[in-house]
Amino acid sequence: MHLCHNNLRHSRPPVKDGEINVAIGVAGIKPIRDRRGEKDLFGYTLRIKQTAVADELASAAELVIGQANEGIPAAIIRGYKYQTSENTSAKELTRPKEADLFRKAETNNEH
Repeated sequence: MHLCHNNLRHSRPPVKDGEINVAIGVAGIKPIRDRRGEKDLFGYTLRIKQTAVADELASAAELVIGQANEGIPAAIIRGYKYQTSENTSAKELTRPKEADLFRKAETNNEH
């Protein structure tokens, strides 16, 4: 598995403060884990649960690598049982414009 992360800070949704790292490339790993249809701890079926594991791993790596003068070029994450894939892309992490409420709102405000 290879995961490229963005060392530039990425803004979170407009309702949250702070920055996070995001994946800008992936190889050998499915960037999204679709858990819809699985059962939670209480037996309820998950209806809306797609985890952006590539972004979460990039964010976890940033906690070790840092953003200031730490000088740590890479982080090794062990123990995560990821789903493999040879035909995947970080583009899968980008929501289509027509399904994105924030970009849809920007488009509606332009008129």
